[in-house]
Amino acid sequence: MTAPADIRIECLEHWCVENVPDCRTPLRVTLIAGGHSNLTYRIDGANGRSLALRRPPLGELPRSAHDVLREYRILAALKATAFPVPRVEAACADTAVLGAPFYVMSWVDGTILDRASALEAILPAVEQRQQVAFNLIDVLADLHTLDIDAVGLGQLGARQDYLSRQLHRLRRVWDTTKTRELPLIESLYERLLAAQPVQRYTGLVHADYRMGNVILAAGGRIAAVLDWELCALGDVLTDLGFLLVNWDEPGDFWPNVWMEVPPTRAGGFPSRDDMISRYAKRTGFDVADIDYYRAFCYWRIAVIAEGIKRRYEAGAMSTQMTDAAALDKRVRDRAALAEHFLTLARG
Repeated sequence: MTAPADIRIECLEHWCVENVPDCRTPLRVTLIAGGHSNLTYRIDGANGRSLALRRPPLGELPRSAHDVLREYRILAALKATAFPVPRVEAACADTAVLGAPFYVMSWVDGTILDRASALEAILPAVEQRQQVAFNLIDVLADLHTLDIDAVGLGQLGARQDYLSRQLHRLRRVWDTTKTRELPLIESLYERLLAAQPVQRYTGLVHADYRMGNVILAAGGRIAAVLDWELCALGDVLTDLGFLLVNWDEPGDFWPNVWMEVPPTRAGGFPSRDDMISRYAKRTGFDVADIDYYRAFCYWRIAVIAEGIKRRYEAGAMSTQMTDAAALDKRVRDRAALAEHFLTLARG
């Protein structure tokens, strides 16, 4: 049996045998995705069955942050629908097992296209890229038209005033994490608050929906949507805005500083306008205010990047990841893009 140092392998094996059907020890555990979000591990059992385990990051965490049991509840509800998510197996609230709550779900085979450098190996043909893109937007549209009460998620949280709630929360984040004064961030907060459109379409907001958070199966099918950590009830057009700000086109003048270059920048994918049109047709939603949502999402990215910059400057991140100048540029560039699209929205 093998496992990372933070996994109490004997405790995990005992719990899995008791709670996960058809789990056979010894187990081999491998860290798949770490960082400042929830941690994901692959579990390989003695009978050849593979699972995935999700737990919060290590160390001290803000209260209510990284709630993996809430994430489990969302996946369990969606499991009863045709929506593509991994099948959850069991959850554990007893911190004596691993030192934190966690849950286990089925392992989904496939590939994750999260960077342009992997594009040729995964989707070499333009036809494949088109198909994956349209599948991606269709799945998002299907998520946004789910009946949240019928699937058992109507009590997940507040439904209305999603943008106001997010703006207020992110402004508090900015106030506690900013590394220097940047008046544009604060003026954009006021302008976004004043210009927000009426919430017309309420549903399940994934809040991190992009190419890098889905598993692709053979033929370009979306096998599973991952990372439901930020999911909430609210204005679903926020998800469309977020997908668009991560949907770089080859001719875009703005660089995606610090982050991996999105696969879409390599070309061969539908345009942002094509994606918007397909979403509108599938949902029947009016997307005339989409520039506002793009502005909000760029501002949100700027605020989050400032927090990463603060952690970097405090020595809490690897120097191999980035540098302060690149992070500063990301904050300023995304704030400038937020201002650009907010001006378009108001026009």
